[in-house]
Amino acid sequence: MSEHASVFVGIDVSKDHLDLAVDGSHEVRRLANDGDGIQALVSELLEHRPTLVVLEATGGFEMPVAVALAAAEIPVVIANPRQTRDFARSTGQLSKTDAIDAQGLALFAARVRPEVRALPTEDAQALDALVARRRQIIGMLTQEKNRLGFALGPVQKGIRKHIAWLERQLSDVDADLDTRIRKSPVWAAKSDLLQSVPGVGPNLSRTLIAELPELGSLSHKQIAALVGVAPRARDSGKFRGKRMIWGGRAPVRSALFMSVLSASRWNPVIRLFYERLRAQGKPGRVAQTACMRKLLTILNAMIRDGRSWDSTIPLGQLKLQHSC
Repeated sequence: MSEHASVFVGIDVSKDHLDLAVDGSHEVRRLANDGDGIQALVSELLEHRPTLVVLEATGGFEMPVAVALAAAEIPVVIANPRQTRDFARSTGQLSKTDAIDAQGLALFAARVRPEVRALPTEDAQALDALVARRRQIIGMLTQEKNRLGFALGPVQKGIRKHIAWLERQLSDVDADLDTRIRKSPVWAAKSDLLQSVPGVGPNLSRTLIAELPELGSLSHKQIAALVGVAPRARDSGKFRGKRMIWGGRAPVRSALFMSVLSASRWNPVIRLFYERLRAQGKPGRVAQTACMRKLLTILNAMIRDGRSWDSTIPLGQLKLQHSC
């Protein structure tokens, strides 16, 4: 690595290994993904001070490396795997190995240069992990309850016991989440603001705090695109495709959808908006998606302004800049 030219590094992270590549070099080095390997990696990069290091999100295996690099004041970005893979395909790279992925990440760092953002604190990581665990438990509960409906007598008892155990686990996770949020004055204030909105309950509030820390700091268009509720065009020449939503943060989108099912009945602003769209002939799912975007826009403005819900306040006073 040159100490004078810009240096862009890609690191492919797996459970056991770290594959290190530098843009412009064909060499790929492999280090162990453990304390000694991470320390050796940081020491090497400190000597050369790279312009940017890019890792992929890999379900948590990347966090020790990213935290160690950030602590050493080495600029690091945890990139969305879909974005980096699409970039690799756009360069004609269809093969996939750890070494190829590391080189692709280095090239991505050099060409795209994603913005460096502060990594989540340990408390934020713990909160995010608990929210993810809650989703997993709910998924298992749904599966077991579905099985119970078709199970024969000899296995029903075991399924019921498992359901009861999962429900206790869910209760424990919810209590832990609430305790952690209440211990943080910032999170507690956000939670109170969010849950002042009819239709916004603890689940959406926890999800937004844990998985959308940008809420209140971005514009209405940016936050909608980040979550994945902004309709994307599919036009080409004379063809005009149907606008669809995709990408973004699926867990946040799922929590928003469940809240909108309630808000479209009990929140006067969302209910009227939903009814107006349906009266215009919009399909139910299209109207619900628009309501998700509107609810997100309202919540973003409330967090930005530090203002609780009040249906008597004209929406324009929240500077919503409607995009729904």
